[in-house]
Amino acid sequence: MLSVKQFEFNHFGVNCYLVFDEVSRQCAIVDPAMETGSEDAKLFQYIDEHKLTPRYILLTHAHVDHVCGLRQACKRFDLPVSMHRDGMRLLRQAAAYGSIMGFDTEPLDDLETAPLEDDTQLPLGDDIIECRYVPGHCPGSLCFYLPGEDMVMTGDALFCQSIGRTDLPGGDYQQLISKLKERIMTLDDRCMVLPGHGETSTVGDERKWNTFLI
Repeated sequence: MLSVKQFEFNHFGVNCYLVFDEVSRQCAIVDPAMETGSEDAKLFQYIDEHKLTPRYILLTHAHVDHVCGLRQACKRFDLPVSMHRDGMRLLRQAAAYGSIMGFDTEPLDDLETAPLEDDTQLPLGDDIIECRYVPGHCPGSLCFYLPGEDMVMTGDALFCQSIGRTDLPGGDYQQLISKLKERIMTLDDRCMVLPGHGETSTVGDERKWNTFLI
């Protein structure tokens, strides 16, 4: 059985998720967005106190607000960055974008990466995390589906009654709508939607109330 702990980090209010297996105590960190030392400590202390062993550091996408704690997490747990290869360029540009958006982010070019593809299945204990490729907000955008728990972490692709912006470099509105309908809205109505910002929702509620997807 997988459990999910949510943290809200940095001045953009990013939802970082810690997915962990109750039995093996293996875990995955999704979008390490810590901006300060106290935010680092909050995540790392939770992992230590609950005797968790990080196995993956996963990125929904490489915009700077979602990766500003990446170096600290990779160094602390000696893990590569698991992400879609189409997002590598954004990762290399994160520090430059950060200087414009109020983040003091070091260049991340030197971090080891582990490529993920659409439909990659990552074992975690006796369960899996399934990667679903949903570009359109930006290149390399992945959603992480937990089939055993009927939950999906959508990053900035899908929010409660909204979608990610598509006016940034690499954004594509039609692609985002098409991929959301193909890869997310086909999930069960009861599937919990855990977005990269803001409150949770369900696929059923988004099907009913999200005017972008009706």
